[in-house]
Amino acid sequence: MSNQRTDALIEAFKALLREELYGSQTAIVDALKAQGFDNISQSKVSRMLSKYGAVRTRNARQEMVYCLPAELGIPSTRAPLTQLVLDIQHNDVMVIIRTTPGAAQLIARLLDSVGKKEGVLGTIAGDDTIFIAPVKVSQIDFTLEKVKELFENAG
Repeated sequence: MSNQRTDALIEAFKALLREELYGSQTAIVDALKAQGFDNISQSKVSRMLSKYGAVRTRNARQEMVYCLPAELGIPSTRAPLTQLVLDIQHNDVMVIIRTTPGAAQLIARLLDSVGKKEGVLGTIAGDDTIFIAPVKVSQIDFTLEKVKELFENAG
């Protein structure tokens, strides 16, 4: 695919996500094919969703749809990210993070990317709350401190 064709695909993909109408990767594939991108596959859409940080959220009609974090009004630089985290604490089993509404999935994605070296085995994110499973419950204080270091203004 030429660079010009790739750029057109990326722009079409982002435009579709801005519409907040597509709740499945198959629906995105079908919409892109309808625009003439015949070589698009579900796996390619999956990679693009991951690459551009797309998340599933509720649109105005309360339907679960894919959109880009920028479309949620979530800042993309590190300093504003720290302002999205309101509180970090643990209950001896999990680390719990409270965020501003709509920010939990973005923050959880960041935490999943730092992973085990910071003591994070995995995350579960809702709208404004994240549960972090530590690599070792016995070292939860280490995990808490490492997470707090990522978000110095929080908790």
